Amino acid sequence: MINNILLNKNKEDEMANTILLTKDKIYDGNLILVNASLPVKTSEDMDLISVDTRFPSILMKREATNVLQHILKNIGGINEIVPVSGYRTANEQQDIYSSSLHDNGKDFTEKFVALPNRSEHQTGLAIDLGLKKDIIDFICPEFPYNGICNEFRKVAPHYGFIERYQCKKEEITGISQEPWHFRYVGYPHSEIINKMNLDFEEYIEYIKGFSYTNCLKIEDKEKIIEIFYVPLYAKEEVRISIPEQCVYQISGNNKDGFIVTLWRNKND
Repeated sequence: MINNILLNKNKEDEMANTILLTKDKIYDGNLILVNASLPVKTSEDMDLISVDTRFPSILMKREATNVLQHILKNIGGINEIVPVSGYRTANEQQDIYSSSLHDNGKDFTEKFVALPNRSEHQTGLAIDLGLKKDIIDFICPEFPYNGICNEFRKVAPHYGFIERYQCKKEEITGISQEPWHFRYVGYPHSEIINKMNLDFEEYIEYIKGFSYTNCLKIEDKEKIIEIFYVPLYAKEEVRISIPEQCVYQISGNNKDGFIVTLWRNKND
């Protein structure tokens, strides 16, 4: 259950680890926002693996792949849902864009195909999925809002995936509705986005309203999760303190700062 509660830090945080966040790391992490205005600038070596042994050329980052496989196994969808497109290089994205212009025209292409270096597929965190059929459309695979596909769609936010391009969000995302395109952002971010009916652009702005001393607090089973934003602005680096007893993740937002996620035991 997600509760939007603000948390004030206690004296327990005095025992902390100091983390140095540098400008180049703004472009790395599960929460980087990629769109027409924010191109891919990742500086990390991607740990890419096949999302399915039957489709060895379709790749995603290891963490996202492991989660995707877990979801499909849990819902019994391994033999009904197939991966259509995962990680792409800039050259591959250019080829897809050019081919779509030739085959489908400008209007269609601008609705459904991102320009090279503006595509989430280049992050290794996005996957296009399709209902298993003899013939599958590579650009717009069938992934209906019923049956096993909708079961995946409902379960995915509990594990870290969001349906990235939704209906009535086109003016914000710049992409038409794509029922088949899912993006890994990690839990609990996926759950918050889903519960609040936000698109990813809106979520990145929403999180900027939370700081280290005034963070977003979520209670999750035996854990307390805290989320906050650390701006970098014109600085080259910034230092933050992380309580020693916490598990944490830090992601750049691909623009101007970092999103920090802390997990605390409720009994600490």
